[in-house]
Amino acid sequence: MIRNVPSEKPVLLKDIINIRENQIISKVLTDSEHIHMTVLAFDAGEGVSSHAAPGDALVVVLEGEAIITIDGRENHVGAGDSVVMPAGIPHAVKALTKYKMLLTVVKE
Repeated sequence: MIRNVPSEKPVLLKDIINIRENQIISKVLTDSEHIHMTVLAFDAGEGVSSHAAPGDALVVVLEGEAIITIDGRENHVGAGDSVVMPAGIPHAVKALTKYKMLLTVVKE
């Protein structure tokens, strides 16, 4: 079940969450045994330190710019970009500007 998004009408995912000063905010859309979807909003300069996920993680950038580091390699991303962070591989996110993303983690 998908929650926190209006049903049966178009919506801009970036508009379902607001950026808060000096914070990272998240809104879970679904969380089950095999899939987890969350929209995240980062204030400029905020980030998530290096960690590994239990499944492949797909980031879709909704707004702003960030550096996504995967296995030590930096990737500059902006609105409209997508990147896969493979399961078990260390990755981190650092917002360069106010930044929003959709994160989907698929677990086997």
